[in-house]
Amino acid sequence: MYSRKVVVHYPAESSEKPIIYELVKRYDLVMNILKARISPRREGLLVLDLSGAKENFDEGIRYLKSQGLGVEPLSKSVRQNTDKCIHCGSCTGVCPTGALHFDRETWKVLFDPELCNGCELCVLSCPVRAMEVDLL
Repeated sequence: MYSRKVVVHYPAESSEKPIIYELVKRYDLVMNILKARISPRREGLLVLDLSGAKENFDEGIRYLKSQGLGVEPLSKSVRQNTDKCIHCGSCTGVCPTGALHFDRETWKVLFDPELCNGCELCVLSCPVRAMEVDLL
């Protein structure tokens, strides 16, 4: 089974369409919604953990894009700005997935985007705002 976390950006004109329902029904994908911000007639954002056959996953992503939605891997949305990071570890204490952790040899904070669930707790806890989120 293939699994990836993706960020889906909804344009305002698509916010009231049953696109995610069609994604599950047509392409037999299992999803876990990690974050959602969608309002009628407004731009929206979904962070999804999608799983299924690789071929179905790829077809499903093509379907989302054909509907005018922006789709990108979660790793492109949450990132550590290493130029700003002072490696204080504040983010490691709130990260529920272990995506942020200390390297015991260098005592630097490391970020593994594959483990990130997009909760943004790191962004709120970072005193120098080294953890950043791109919303579009």
